[in-house]
Amino acid sequence: MPTDLNQKIYVAGHRGMVGSAIVRVLKAQGCTNIITRTHAELDLTNQAAVKQFFEQEKPAQVYLAAARVGGIYANNTYPAEFIYQNLMMEANVIHQAFEVGVKKLLFLGSSCIYPKLASQPMAENSLLTGELESTNEPYAIAKIAGIKLCESYNRQYGQSHGVDYRSVMPTNLYGPGDNYHPENSHVIPALIRRFHEATVSNAPEVLIWGTGTPKREFLYVEDMAEASVFVMDLDKAIYDQHTSPMQSHINVGFGEDVTIAQLAHAVAATTGYAGKIDFDASKPDGAPRKWMDSSRLNTLGWKAKIGLNAGLARAYSDFLQHTAEKIT
Repeated sequence: MPTDLNQKIYVAGHRGMVGSAIVRVLKAQGCTNIITRTHAELDLTNQAAVKQFFEQEKPAQVYLAAARVGGIYANNTYPAEFIYQNLMMEANVIHQAFEVGVKKLLFLGSSCIYPKLASQPMAENSLLTGELESTNEPYAIAKIAGIKLCESYNRQYGQSHGVDYRSVMPTNLYGPGDNYHPENSHVIPALIRRFHEATVSNAPEVLIWGTGTPKREFLYVEDMAEASVFVMDLDKAIYDQHTSPMQSHINVGFGEDVTIAQLAHAVAATTGYAGKIDFDASKPDGAPRKWMDSSRLNTLGWKAKIGLNAGLARAYSDFLQHTAEKIT
């Protein structure tokens, strides 16, 4: 919990799944001065606009949860947009935060920063040790740059200006506020939508991209938000003790993974779908496995609480409440 509940905290990306969850956690902890801006109010790729915003607001803390995100299809289709927009957002926010004297900033990355064939589970020291997964390399490069931006400002201005910019790398996230677009969504929201529609239409079969054999780890977004606030509020001496100046990011995972086939059957059960589930092996699988080593964070005192089945039930309930009617 922040020591000063009245300090001004800027949450970039507050309408996104993670940003909105961070706002909920901060409010639940008693924070009273959270500031946000929609994309229409502030385009984070616009350097001049971001500069003006920070000069006017001068927040004490920044959570950088804003990003251009999507699944395999979106990453393959829009690689230029993914690398450009994410690079611009993080560069503008981190630099302008520094310019107005922000001491505390948390950058949210992604598990795709790690090499495609990294040893499993993927530890923080796997970064930059091998080739990235080609389907989301531009996004991954941008997220790696965000980590290195934070580290570089710490190295150059930590002593002289008290800069303390940190990074957390979540595994695959899901939950309230997710994107259920039929082409640009991640795997869990895509499956929730497909199995819901199949249940409603009584479809005899649902065909899933890939072989179903890759393994993925999934973390409920409320857990991720709580982990983010936990890392932001860690005493600097403790944070420094468990990281290093050029390897300062911390993984946030659930601790277990499942195959895509297992996930598909779990989502089918959650939505009540009773038809056949098949797999299209002609479509890309992505990395064979992406399982995060979260031992560093666990050692610091934080562990995930919400299991996959419970999380899927909550996610589907949110889908039914906020999304289902819009797509039927």
